[in-house]
Amino acid sequence: MVPGPKNQIGEICVVICGLLFTANLTIAQTVTVDAAPSHAANTFSPVRSLGAAIDRLRTGTPDHVLTDPVLKEILDAGWQTVTYRQNTELMVEAWHWNPHGTWSDAEKQQGYFVGKAEPTTDMIRHSWASPLPHRGFSRGDGNGWSRLTDGDPKSYWKSNPYLTKTFTGEDDSLHPQWVMIDLGSKIPVNAIRIAWAEPYAKHYSVQFWTGELEPFYEGTTKGTWQTFPLGANTEGRGGTVTLKLVSWMIPVRYLRIWMTESSNTCDSHGSADKRNCVGYAINELYVGALSADGQFNDYVTHFPSRNQTVTWPSSVDPWHAASDMDESRGDQVGFDFFFTCGVTRGLPTMVPIAMLYSTPEDAANEIAYLYKRHYPISWIEMGEEADGQHMLPEDYGALYVQFATAIHRLVPEAKLGGPPFEGTFEDVEVWPDAAGKVSWLGRFIDYLKARGHLNDFTFFSFEHYPYQDKPTYSWADLYPEPEYVRHIVQVWKDNGLPPNIPFFMTEGNIGGGAGPSTVKSALWLADYVGSMMTAGAGASYFFHYMPYPAQFNGFLMLDENYNLKGYPPQYLATQVITKEWVQPVDAQHKLFKVSSDVTDAAGALLVTAYAVERPDGLWSVMLVNRDQYNDHTVKVVFSDPETRRDRHFSGQVDRITFGPAEYLWHPEGERGHADPDGPPSKSKISGGPEMLYKLPMASITVLRGSIGNQ
Repeated sequence: MVPGPKNQIGEICVVICGLLFTANLTIAQTVTVDAAPSHAANTFSPVRSLGAAIDRLRTGTPDHVLTDPVLKEILDAGWQTVTYRQNTELMVEAWHWNPHGTWSDAEKQQGYFVGKAEPTTDMIRHSWASPLPHRGFSRGDGNGWSRLTDGDPKSYWKSNPYLTKTFTGEDDSLHPQWVMIDLGSKIPVNAIRIAWAEPYAKHYSVQFWTGELEPFYEGTTKGTWQTFPLGANTEGRGGTVTLKLVSWMIPVRYLRIWMTESSNTCDSHGSADKRNCVGYAINELYVGALSADGQFNDYVTHFPSRNQTVTWPSSVDPWHAASDMDESRGDQVGFDFFFTCGVTRGLPTMVPIAMLYSTPEDAANEIAYLYKRHYPISWIEMGEEADGQHMLPEDYGALYVQFATAIHRLVPEAKLGGPPFEGTFEDVEVWPDAAGKVSWLGRFIDYLKARGHLNDFTFFSFEHYPYQDKPTYSWADLYPEPEYVRHIVQVWKDNGLPPNIPFFMTEGNIGGGAGPSTVKSALWLADYVGSMMTAGAGASYFFHYMPYPAQFNGFLMLDENYNLKGYPPQYLATQVITKEWVQPVDAQHKLFKVSSDVTDAAGALLVTAYAVERPDGLWSVMLVNRDQYNDHTVKVVFSDPETRRDRHFSGQVDRITFGPAEYLWHPEGERGHADPDGPPSKSKISGGPEMLYKLPMASITVLRGSIGNQ
């Protein structure tokens, strides 16, 4: 058929549009490495700086995942050093790192437990924890509940004795203890009933929160704690007291009892141990309305479960009994098994001590035990997520000084630090002090300085979970990661982080939604590791390192019998990072900042890059194409602003890529699987000033080679 005018126009359009599309694909944008030798952003050894975190494991699983063949698969990913996480404090438990030890009340097997520092022929293969019976938290990890609203008049919350003058040497008013009640919504109230236990508060104030947001996290500085008109009490006598707080009704959701002077009377455990006779204790709390005839209407739900009205305390007494031990809640992994099973590779390991719910003697014995066993220890992390448990920085500082003193008495060379923060995009802020200061880190450092203990703070640590609370995330959520990292590190520096101490990201992952169906989590991982090391981190530790059977969103896919079923995206990305981008040797790599002009129409950066000069003399650039739908073609320029000279890859260049072509998920319900599931593809190409490097959509690409002298 002879083509008509409309057909001719259509064919011309197809040709022109095709040419334009092809031209668009070949338009190179530029990735520029600031390669001036004096501009290195960080220098690190991958063996000591790129690691993974190991937390409490489900009861019965350590013998499977920390032995071959599963352990071999885990190690083959390439993470090197490890940090041992201390999960028991998140569960509000006393951790028995050593099952052998002594009780302060030996006859009744209760009180304060101190593990033995002297090693024996017995190997510690498992370690367990005891839920604290004087807990005041209604939330947190695990399944515990508060004793403040459990309906049991005999149970009680008690504050940590190590925050009293007996142990701090400071007046108790410098370390106020408090409990907070969340009524769930604003309710008009005018009264509170407090069933005090021993010791009770002689001086205390009942306060309400004026902000619309919760008093922690988002609302910390968006409201104030205001004492009820009749809420101040300077003549507390204990017992059960009903206090009229105001002569009218005030709608409140959050209330706080702020305690500044104790009766120093002894609790139900007797007077033999001075720890039983300091601090504050409450049996039960009631909040509601007091009628003119004295009738009290209680709005609190009293129940021994998480269905109770929510309460939060400032601290918890670590007193417990042997009968509280619960091995079903998870295995913290015994230190001897941990250090001898092979998971540490024999490298120096960061280890924790329990601090929020332990004793200085127990923590010191733990570190002494590890040193006597001659296990290689790099750093010691003091406690676990004090900010997430709403501990004020001065209280954390008071514990820090006591525990550091005890540890250094037995192991003078131990290097201590922390806190670690649980992870945030912004500064960790707390209720303002008398000077109006709200920075948690700044106030903690001020506390150590004022007491001459800043030399005990040898590193700063934090966690990183940008999407922990999201059930899923979009591709656009990948874009902010480098700026999140850069910003928060700068915030901490601005708030007084000493410039001469290293900082470590000791536990992190993308958080919710990191399933195996796409490579999103892999791209995030490459971006985050590159960003964190560019920001100057001393080390970065990947979390969710340990897989679980029949759980396909872990680091490895295992069936119910621990047989390998596949490699998820983050496992394969790890291999690219640890075996291709960096040289897997204990030698210094110099990392340089990289800029990119590959953006979308809204200005979002689509291609990020991270460059290292390796000890083998090669330059390696890891490029992350975060564009879900489009390939991009880039030039790579090594620029030296000092000499005003540009250089490029020359000769043969190794190209390693991981993306959708190397990983494809097949959804088949519970039988979903990836095929292929790696390995990353490898090829060799020629470098040169005019060379264009294609970056497949949604991929990680490493370019590695020598650079010329152009």
